[in-house]
Amino acid sequence: MTPTIATHGPVTCLSVTGMGEPGGSEHTTAIGALYTVAAALGASTGPLEGQWWVEDERHGLQVPREQWRWHLLLPLPDAPQREGALERARERSRAANAAVDRVRLATVTEGQCVELLHEGPFSEEHLSLKVMEDFMTEHGLIANGLHHEIYLSALDDPAPRTLLRQPVRPAE
Repeated sequence: MTPTIATHGPVTCLSVTGMGEPGGSEHTTAIGALYTVAAALGASTGPLEGQWWVEDERHGLQVPREQWRWHLLLPLPDAPQREGALERARERSRAANAAVDRVRLATVTEGQCVELLHEGPFSEEHLSLKVMEDFMTEHGLIANGLHHEIYLSALDDPAPRTLLRQPVRPAE
């Protein structure tokens, strides 16, 4: 399990921002809203992604999960080009999920990142994150953006696969 360095340019996504524990009602409602709007757009999407942070001085894993903040993302290989397409999709979807009004288009550009494939329960991600932190230290890199996860398997998969990504820059 060795991290790699990759560069990621702009990606257009459907996005919902929120706060709360992974798998909690706020989180699952937001995921549903993303997929509902994507379906109404007739859009093909990449896998679900999440950017995570806390507004606390403590390390993120020391903060209660209900205080975690996130951007949930669904990458759109073919972003809607027509004016008003997103609003029309939200309008068609509103009856199915009132949270669709929170869905926005966002462009994510991270630049240089350290990445590592984590295979196993989310509760064990801290071990992979430690490997990434050590790699960053060895290579003179520091975090330069939000912790990013790309869910390569279903969130309820008993053996999930998650690509962990951390934007970085050289330490001064």
